[in-house]
Amino acid sequence: MPVASDIATSPIKRAGKWFLYCIATGLLAGAAAVVFHWLMHVGHHFFLDWWAGFRPSHPAGDPPLFGHSHTPLSELRLWLLPAAGGLLTGLLVAVLSPEAAGHGTDSAIFAYHHREGVIPLRVPLVKTFASFLTLGTGGSGGSEGPICQIGAGFGSVLAQRLGLSRRAVRILMAAGMGAGIGSIFRAPMTGALFAAEILYREPEFEAEVIIPAAIASIVAYSLFCSVYGWGSLFRAEDFRFTNALALGPYAVLSLAVAVAVFLFVRVFWGTHDFFERLPWPAWIKPAVGGLLTGTLALAVPQVLGFSYGFIQEGLYNQVPAALFLLVGLAKILATSFSIGSGGSGGVFGPSVVIGGCVGGAVGQVFHHLLPGIVPDPAPFVIVGMAGFFAGSSKVPVTAVIVVSEITGSYHLLLPSLLVCSLSYFLCRPWNLYRAQVQNRVSSPAHRGDFFTDVLEDIRVRDIFNPDKVVAIIPEDMSFNQFRLFFGRTDQHYFPVVDSFGRLTGIFSINDVRHSLFDEGLGGLVVMRDIARRDIITTTPSEDINTLLRKFTLRNIDQIPVVADDDPTRFLGMVSRREAIALYNQAVQQIKDAAAKEGEEAAPPF
Repeated sequence: MPVASDIATSPIKRAGKWFLYCIATGLLAGAAAVVFHWLMHVGHHFFLDWWAGFRPSHPAGDPPLFGHSHTPLSELRLWLLPAAGGLLTGLLVAVLSPEAAGHGTDSAIFAYHHREGVIPLRVPLVKTFASFLTLGTGGSGGSEGPICQIGAGFGSVLAQRLGLSRRAVRILMAAGMGAGIGSIFRAPMTGALFAAEILYREPEFEAEVIIPAAIASIVAYSLFCSVYGWGSLFRAEDFRFTNALALGPYAVLSLAVAVAVFLFVRVFWGTHDFFERLPWPAWIKPAVGGLLTGTLALAVPQVLGFSYGFIQEGLYNQVPAALFLLVGLAKILATSFSIGSGGSGGVFGPSVVIGGCVGGAVGQVFHHLLPGIVPDPAPFVIVGMAGFFAGSSKVPVTAVIVVSEITGSYHLLLPSLLVCSLSYFLCRPWNLYRAQVQNRVSSPAHRGDFFTDVLEDIRVRDIFNPDKVVAIIPEDMSFNQFRLFFGRTDQHYFPVVDSFGRLTGIFSINDVRHSLFDEGLGGLVVMRDIARRDIITTTPSEDINTLLRKFTLRNIDQIPVVADDDPTRFLGMVSRREAIALYNQAVQQIKDAAAKEGEEAAPPF
């Protein structure tokens, strides 16, 4: 468990308090997910079904909460509805909270790295209703991105209200993010891994987040499923991987996924940047994006809303390859219009849908070409979802787990591992989350930790030069003798030794500066009378972090080095300047290595 300075020092009390904090975060995120999920169904029922006469299909694990109306389909209303939702979203966000625009996961990641995890209470509240207006009126997006930011917001607010440290605020913010994902996606393990992995572009985990996110995710998932029922989001057969030759078609799937990720990232962020440059009021842009989405939906209505029902049909082998490709391309455009224009929604869900479409199309092709090797195309839908998510979001480990949890199919881990690994490496140049940083070294949130870590890896022996000549002063040297000696040296700190050469004290030029010209002291005082007996020393095996703390105790610039096994055996002096110089050199080497790794977009094999 993480440790915060404001938590009781007893390990049992500390663990107990953190356990309660994580439970509270899970309850808040789970309750938010319950409300948000209900609002999504209210929006689809009232706006799409009752007002426009359009009834989107649902995945088997998430049936409609309300019965169908008898309103006939109105293409005019269906066309204008996403624009109306975008207009209301734009007004709400512009007036109350600009941070609630766009896809929420990126905002949560940015808050973790650059705002010490601090999210104002207004953000999750506005995000809830802004996403209801965008997604409830048919905008193309996912509910996972909004609930990610909503859960993160409540975790952050809880930590702030409890007066916890900055580190604790970040951790509970990330735990809330994972709890939101774990609950609304019905995937608690995914929530814990996602919160720890989504923060970085490199395959690196935020280790201190995993356990708090796991506890919060379990609590939120249990609360959510207690209200809406247990089970996975999608229904699928328990597919089994039994033919090694099928790895060939799965490798081809990785290539197709990489192409789709490239298109999605370029189109999404190209659309986002285009709308950012438009000299229009911010509140009007989501309305334009919604109008474009509505226009596209007249030709491909499957793009409206979450589109999970379409993937469920694909898992039942009810979708031809051509339709898979059409809906996948249309989903890229619709999501870019709805969310890239400033609407409020997530790109997590669309990533799963687009990946499922790519996988379904590739699976259908290989099923017709090689039916003996690919007897059923449906597993390619599942693996395609995992591969696309891994490549677009830089979460290869989470992606392997998420499709197993959301489909209840746990025997496709081998092809999923292959496709996720290849997709991650192939897609390294393109990233759906701009707020991700390269690794912990690059994160502003860990600058202090990194400083300490680097210093603890360097020892005094790495900077100490035992051959450097240091003048030592005998205890019985008179002050007159020292004055004569001082005129021939530029040394500032003087170790004092007894007749056996044992270190007994030290003094600096500042200690005797006012007495140098006092002739009356010359024959009366010896140097043992001037030297300080409470010596601050270091040893060759001591780390530089501890050494620097000693320098600051008395604001001194040099410290005597003594033997590890004998604190009176003087070995030499070490300076603050030497310690800082070596630290700067070590930091620069690590930064150079990290930058070089970040520039390598190709697989390392």
